[in-house]
Amino acid sequence: MPFKNSISKYDWQYVVSASVLISVFIFTDLIKVFDKEFLYFVPRLISDQPYRIFTSLWVHADLNHLLSNLGGIIITRYFLMRLGIASRLFYLKFILICSFLNFFIIWVYEKILSYFFDIYPNYAALGFSGIIYALFGFLLLTSFYGKNYFLGKKISLKSNDEVQKMSKTICFIGLILSFLPGVSLLGHVSGFVAGCFLFLI
Repeated sequence: MPFKNSISKYDWQYVVSASVLISVFIFTDLIKVFDKEFLYFVPRLISDQPYRIFTSLWVHADLNHLLSNLGGIIITRYFLMRLGIASRLFYLKFILICSFLNFFIIWVYEKILSYFFDIYPNYAALGFSGIIYALFGFLLLTSFYGKNYFLGKKISLKSNDEVQKMSKTICFIGLILSFLPGVSLLGHVSGFVAGCFLFLI
């Protein structure tokens, strides 16, 4: 059966996600209603300001950063459509769960560094790319094996060789780009690992 990349009844999830990213960018970068410094992910501030775990996802460094993540939403939506997604809430649930799982992976990594090497990372992270990489990890494994259920809800994702090849290419290129200056390698890798873990449960 040929694939039709037409408007789907599930598309509201992607529209909501993209709209929040664009709206936050308008309020933080264009009309400057909010100061991004109060929304970043900063490890030393998380214990006192845990809201940063979630707000850091929605702010971006600049327009190019925003556009790259909006492109990620479009690509992951395309892959989910190709895999036969059948869920009204999968995308939003994935974002919510992954935001905390990604933070937990980073937290474990930082605790290991501080315990064994007496190093406590001091940095600020922001952007939706950790979620995008988590989706790529999830979709890569799904393209191999398919996945019928996510957290007990039917999503009816089927394996797909074409998505598999494209996902592998994108993940490889994304890994290389993660080593560029100003890009969060830890955020991307932890996101990918979180996505793979969410595939397994």
